[in-house]
Amino acid sequence: MFTGGLLSAAVAAVAVWPAAAHADEYPSKPIKLIVPFAAGGGNDGIARTLGQLLSTSLKQPVVIENRPGAGGKLGVEIGLRAEPDGYTLTLISNSYSVNPSLYKLPFDPVHDMTPIGMIAKAPFFLSVNPGVPANSVQELIALAKQKPGELTYASSGTGGISHLAMELFLKTAGISMTHVPYKGSAPALTDTVSGQVNAMLTTAGSTLPYREDKRLKVLAVTLPERVSSATDIPTVREEGVPYDVTVWYGIIGPRGMPPAIQAKLNEAINAAVKQGEMADRLRTTGEESAPGSPEAFRDQIVKEIKLWSDVVRDAGVTVN
Repeated sequence: MFTGGLLSAAVAAVAVWPAAAHADEYPSKPIKLIVPFAAGGGNDGIARTLGQLLSTSLKQPVVIENRPGAGGKLGVEIGLRAEPDGYTLTLISNSYSVNPSLYKLPFDPVHDMTPIGMIAKAPFFLSVNPGVPANSVQELIALAKQKPGELTYASSGTGGISHLAMELFLKTAGISMTHVPYKGSAPALTDTVSGQVNAMLTTAGSTLPYREDKRLKVLAVTLPERVSSATDIPTVREEGVPYDVTVWYGIIGPRGMPPAIQAKLNEAINAAVKQGEMADRLRTTGEESAPGSPEAFRDQIVKEIKLWSDVVRDAGVTVN
């Protein structure tokens, strides 16, 4: 007959055994990776490269499922409502930490997910049309102070990360510029290059070719450190403004995923992003590998939800 202590230990062992056994067998079938954006974009490209590498290391197919809609909210909701068994994962980016401040979400972005790990990070480039008489961040700030609100900046859309990141820069620098929102980054960049708009936070893949042929002036990068693809460009902090913004991509699962499966996926993702194939693919679009722990990824999300909430409130940003 079991004593009370032995009975409790036996019950605990029985409760833990199935989860441990399941983790040892994982994965035993294909894994679905939801991309909450349309095929062909930056998120999709990262997911497909990562999926190929994970398929090899985990010895099971990783199937990419594009579920665009509602600014990424639709795909995320589908992913978070799945069984927490490690067979449905979701790729997220900065919009995941922005959306709670702009929309009423049907899920809690922190408590309803299991963080797996970050994949990549990238900077924005603070870029201006060559006709703007400013060749440094401080010169741009001085010009904006001379002409409050007269300078314009483009974004990929109201409430998007390029919009909010620029609003954070303006607040930190103590200046004002007029926002010109577009339906996507491509038309926004086109009008910045042509001089219809003065400035924009641009991405590496689109920025550097225009910089090469002198159709854009790049004043600074928004990461805390200089980037390997353009080491001659200073950071915004180096230019005297205590500001940095990281564009990032990562993987989450539904709440309640077994810790052993979470750890196994994190190990596989970290190994994949360090591989030459993934690292090379990221560098071609100006991104860098960003391996790390689930805990560090959760902390990044929590920090940014608070950050963008403050920016949305202070700038009075609303979306339909």
